[in-house]
Amino acid sequence: MFPRITHVGYIQYYWPELTFSDGRQARLEFQDRSVGRGGAFAPLEDLEFFKRVRVGPEIGTLVWPNEVDSCPAVLYSEATGIPIPALEPA
Repeated sequence: MFPRITHVGYIQYYWPELTFSDGRQARLEFQDRSVGRGGAFAPLEDLEFFKRVRVGPEIGTLVWPNEVDSCPAVLYSEATGIPIPALEPA
């Protein structure tokens, strides 16, 4: 299982700094994930709304006030370059 996010700090623009439960830190660019997607992601285009990101305590990932969240495994993979293992069929 991939580490969860334990802390998010706002750096600038759409670049939050993440701290993972294994101690790794990373700054990830979120403009492509947030701008121009519409739907539930539309509020994230407002930078002031985007800055209201927090860590969801139950799932250890980024969550915004409209309950949009990001998969912690995907964020960890992007931050570290470690690929997400393929799921084995049940």
